[in-house]
Amino acid sequence: MSSESASNTGSIQAAQSNLTWVPKASEIAIEGGKRLREFLAQGVETEYKGDVDLVTIADRTVEKLIRTRLGEIFPEHGVYGEEGTRDRMEGEFRWYVDPLDGTTNFAHGFPHFCVSMGLEQRPAHLKPEEDGTLVAGVVYDPMRDEIFTAERGKGAHFNGRPIHVSAIPELAETLLATGFPSRKRHNSPNVHFYQEFTLRSHGVRRAGSAALDLAYVAAGRLDAFWEFNLNPWDTAAGILLVEEAGGSVTDFSGNPYRLDSREILASNGRIQKELVALFEDLFAGRNLAPIPTPQEAAAARRKARSS
Repeated sequence: MSSESASNTGSIQAAQSNLTWVPKASEIAIEGGKRLREFLAQGVETEYKGDVDLVTIADRTVEKLIRTRLGEIFPEHGVYGEEGTRDRMEGEFRWYVDPLDGTTNFAHGFPHFCVSMGLEQRPAHLKPEEDGTLVAGVVYDPMRDEIFTAERGKGAHFNGRPIHVSAIPELAETLLATGFPSRKRHNSPNVHFYQEFTLRSHGVRRAGSAALDLAYVAAGRLDAFWEFNLNPWDTAAGILLVEEAGGSVTDFSGNPYRLDSREILASNGRIQKELVALFEDLFAGRNLAPIPTPQEAAAARRKARSS
């Protein structure tokens, strides 16, 4: 082990000494991430769930590993996984697990993906359609050996060090992120939102992992993230990271975010009102910049060449 790695390990252990769930969950996430690196090095077979909604052997193998480890360490906890795991769902605690967030990146050998694990506490009186309280979150990037962790009321950490959202005060100065569905993209209006946010900010990144995008908002690497039609396993860990790092997570109207919401808007909090106001304009069709048609772009191209 290098001196830097040893130092990082010591920092992580010290930061986790007062935590309940994160230490063991981090070990599980890191073990899962190691398996993902091994699969990537070997090459994996790819299947399709939909038009271009990829499933790999790695997804299923790592979800099984995480489910097994959680069952050994937290035998009373439920597990709700992307690849179909539905274990002990009646329990007070429920882990939302994405064993490989960024499947399309992984399948193409693009090294930007992660393991995401978020823990929800659900009191006995809670109705099935009601959210509990997110109490722990872990997002692990195995290619960069970066782990983002949080427990309710105890802050958010990156490789054992406290993190906070950015202090950027206005949209014009921000770096944002979003995502697009891997299937049925023609049904998503997000290209129009992408256009408008790009024009009003320093830029918009589309890296292909919602969990890492949320972790980056928590760490101040990004100032905000939005996306349509995500699932609880995509967002549970990241929501808590952003909140514990001092940020804000709502739907596009500024209402409290729910795990079954079909839209998420996470930011440093300082720009949340401005973002919500822009979404209101976008949905109302106000103050929009038209996207050039291919014919208009071709005409502008001919004009530029002839001038």
